[in-house]
Amino acid sequence: MTIFNTKSILTEKRWVWIDTDKGISILLVGFGHCLLVMQNHGLDLSSYPLINYISVFLYGFRMPLFFIISGIFISGSLKRKGLNGYVSYRADTILYPLLVWGFIEVSFQLLAGRVTNNTVSPMNYINLLIDARKTGHFWYLNALFFIGVIYSFFKAYVKIKPWQQLTLGVLLYAISHINNLNAGSLTDICEYYLFFAIGDVISNLALSERNFNRFASFKIFFPLLAVFLVLQYRFAYYNLHGGGEGINYVEHKMPFFFLLEALVGCAISMNFSFLLQKYDVLRFLRVIGFHSLYIYCMQIIVMTIARIALVNALKITYVPVLIGCIWSAGIFIPIVFYNFCLKHNMWWLFTYKKPKKQKKVMAAVTAAPPEVAEKMAI
Repeated sequence: MTIFNTKSILTEKRWVWIDTDKGISILLVGFGHCLLVMQNHGLDLSSYPLINYISVFLYGFRMPLFFIISGIFISGSLKRKGLNGYVSYRADTILYPLLVWGFIEVSFQLLAGRVTNNTVSPMNYINLLIDARKTGHFWYLNALFFIGVIYSFFKAYVKIKPWQQLTLGVLLYAISHINNLNAGSLTDICEYYLFFAIGDVISNLALSERNFNRFASFKIFFPLLAVFLVLQYRFAYYNLHGGGEGINYVEHKMPFFFLLEALVGCAISMNFSFLLQKYDVLRFLRVIGFHSLYIYCMQIIVMTIARIALVNALKITYVPVLIGCIWSAGIFIPIVFYNFCLKHNMWWLFTYKKPKKQKKVMAAVTAAPPEVAEKMAI
């Protein structure tokens, strides 16, 4: 289907398991965002405790996974592009969408504030760079960009080896959790630097075709699944009984348990993605994963509009139906809109570099070797 760019994504040579893994992760992220935009709008979410439990149970490892995947491609990208080229590329594909879509979302919130009396202020435009957590989900793009820049500088100029970067990552992770460090976006950079470093360390193993059958194995999956279920059960229990910290209790109060839970969750997600590639099933996850960055940028805006339309205009209040509709809208509408923009010369919503020929736009975002490898890591 043209509106999803399905043919190009499924037929071009790509890292299939990575697209699949990102598809799984963005679906989980979308589920959490769906519940978030439904809160405090008169909907009876408390009558569906199982839905909330599922959200908490599957929380914790989805964002670390994106940083690990991005770190997997840092070495290859630096070899091809050099430091300046790499930083320029990251600015084009991560920082620019952050600023564009962050500006759009903050502007919508300011306009809505005249009716809803929300607490959003014009300062949030600046917070997109200095304290992105205050803007909501854009903290991820902020941290991803700056971690990539810092890591690449140390790797290219200071010549710090991957295992040394890993050691630095452990130190920064510990610092980020000292007395609930509140240093704006720097806190997220310190916390997630470790996961980016882990990606670099495992890159040779993860990208080697010789290891495919090892990773696409049920001998790994079932033991990991057992450990995963036990850890997530305890993780959910602590978060549900954490008081004021809520869903972030473990991350803030038990950081090394959070680290263990995140790594096990990432491991089984990657193993499951290898299995899906091996048996060539659930191929739609590859399409979703390919568009994960664009979904992430637009998701809250789309879901908010969907909620308003469904609840205020259509008067639908049955929570399971709302979740299904809003969640689906937050995944598929951004995919359709992104491909529409590329087709109609609206590339500037996602990148500041205009393609030389519009006919090459789709090729630029779907071609596999070697450029796509890095783009897949975003």
